[in-house]
Amino acid sequence: MRNPAQPGSLETVMIKYALFARLEARPGKETEVQQFLEAGLAMAREEKTTPIWFALRLTPTTFGVFDAFEDEAGRQAHLSGPIAQALMAKAPELFVKPPAIEPVEVLGLKNDAPAS
Repeated sequence: MRNPAQPGSLETVMIKYALFARLEARPGKETEVQQFLEAGLAMAREEKTTPIWFALRLTPTTFGVFDAFEDEAGRQAHLSGPIAQALMAKAPELFVKPPAIEPVEVLGLKNDAPAS
């Protein structure tokens, strides 16, 4: 992450806390799940404590969300925030079973993506 106080320098913030959610679409709901996850990006951009968020397609019917946080408080805020609420509200309609949301620990991170 770039430190705005020192242009060009890198801020050393270790991202250790993360979540991985595995989502299995109901038959015929794959496009709706994809659209739902794509719409989640706008919500993720609003979460100040969620610096990393990915929506993934693992197989034609299996999707995932990976997000990471600087601390446990950020992870907990995300779990009670608007994305999680929307996910659980749509779960019965879109998914074969409730989303499996697992806390994970990030052991290493490389991010050379340009700042936007």
